[in-house]
Amino acid sequence: MSKFLILITVFLIVTGLFRPLLRKLRLGRLPGDFLIQRGSFRLYLPVTSSIVVGLALIVMVWLFRH
Repeated sequence: MSKFLILITVFLIVTGLFRPLLRKLRLGRLPGDFLIQRGSFRLYLPVTSSIVVGLALIVMVWLFRH
């Protein structure tokens, strides 16, 4: 369990470091990520991005177990 938490933490740190680069490459908003704006209200639902991150985590965990 501790290896998994360390892996998630490292992944989040790396993702945070590369976030400006990903925005320049237009990878911050994938098709399927929803943005709802109503006046001053703003809701961002990163559905596709969450699926991609989840798949990346599954692959990383699978690689560390084998």
